[in-house]
Amino acid sequence: MAARALPTILVIDDEPHSVAAMRMALEDDFTVLEAANATEAWAHMEEHWVQVVISDQRMPGKTGIELLTEVRDRWPETVRIIVTGYTETNDMIEAINEAGIYQFITKPWHPDQLLMAVRNATRLFELARDHERMTLEMRYLGSAASAKLEDKRRLLQEGLGFDKVLRGPNSSLNTIIALARQYASFDVPVLITGEPGTGKTNLARAMHYGSLRADRPFFELNCAGLTDAALAAELFGIKRGAAAGVQSTRVGLLQKADRGTVFINGIDTLSPEMQMSLLRIVREGAFQPVGSHETLSTRARLLTGSHIDLRDAVAEGRFRSDLYFALSVTELQVPPLRGRPGDIARLAERFLHEAAEAHGKPVRGFSDAALDFLEQYDWPGNMPELRNEVIRMLIVAQDVTLGPELISRHILQAEPGDTGADRRAMDLGTMDGTLKDRVEMMEMRILRETMTRMKWNKSRAAAELGLSRVGLRAKLDRYGIEPHAATAEEE
Repeated sequence: MAARALPTILVIDDEPHSVAAMRMALEDDFTVLEAANATEAWAHMEEHWVQVVISDQRMPGKTGIELLTEVRDRWPETVRIIVTGYTETNDMIEAINEAGIYQFITKPWHPDQLLMAVRNATRLFELARDHERMTLEMRYLGSAASAKLEDKRRLLQEGLGFDKVLRGPNSSLNTIIALARQYASFDVPVLITGEPGTGKTNLARAMHYGSLRADRPFFELNCAGLTDAALAAELFGIKRGAAAGVQSTRVGLLQKADRGTVFINGIDTLSPEMQMSLLRIVREGAFQPVGSHETLSTRARLLTGSHIDLRDAVAEGRFRSDLYFALSVTELQVPPLRGRPGDIARLAERFLHEAAEAHGKPVRGFSDAALDFLEQYDWPGNMPELRNEVIRMLIVAQDVTLGPELISRHILQAEPGDTGADRRAMDLGTMDGTLKDRVEMMEMRILRETMTRMKWNKSRAAAELGLSRVGLRAKLDRYGIEPHAATAEEE
């Protein structure tokens, strides 16, 4: 039987040592063509059946983006990768929109990272051709089952896809969503990083329902706090009699997914043993249920999430470098809530109406003053903390419009600012300045919180603080504390 021809890769770079380094990393697995400029690259494309093009961005004459844009127009099935030392957001969006870039590789790149990226790109090329073939077959078959499946997929995408990720028109999350849409359709690993509570699971779910697997199951598993035994049982399943009390065989998520998607969150907490097991899944799609000697395979797509930057864990020896490179073929960084101040009002309104419907309590919304306080807070607990605060406000509210007087004291006392409150200053031990300065800072915050909570009723506020009305007014004037424009002051 004749040996199968190696996939053909075209490397474009005007620096010979860069081309040589890429060839050394790839030549064992691929047929590597080389070009120093756009003219040579075009000649190779005309003559050979190229599956993947890797181009440097900064070259004399045409840039990598310009060249790959022309490649996309002439050979749309060829997968395009760009290598660049520039990672500005504008460059990234321009490349995605203009050239249909599959992946960015930043300099300096690691040979394993480049090899994994090209392997996945060739897999994507084959999958795209298979998908095109299947699409043609379905078009000619025209069966009712195919039409029903597409309708189901469309409804799932509309109900659980990217449109369900709430954000503003200028949200910093928009860049991430644009990249996630690109990655969703391709069967490659995606690493989603971000603080706990930033919505990594929602983004993974949207990617699943924005893909061709939308009609298959989606499962999420958070590793944080789970022992290796519990995690293995959940993920791989467990055989009957493998442990005390196990009376029947339990199917793991990798089997349940059945060509669906499994999102494994909190992989930064995995033990070395579980990291090795995960690496085997990524590389071979193979695993063994607990207590079984049988090796099973999975067709599920694997998405992973980390609460920290795994590059630091790799540098410290706490996370396997080969696993990191295997999982981070494509990577998304979800910003914390304090980095999305323009989204807080929309999120708060959604949480409010969801809670109102769940608890059967009529509500109209928040006052402008309440939204101002919510937007100026930094929300270290991210969306779960915001949701809890909204639910608490709804419970104690006596009106259909929720005002700032319902907000928790620590939020009202936080120092307002354009980028969110810095609540660390609430700890006197971390504040700078003299004792007098620190006491005045605390006094100012307590005054603002009390006046807001009392709806600017100076008599009630003065009574609670043990001040006369004249004394209270003097302190308000001294610190320049004034009511919000939307807050009605007492007559």
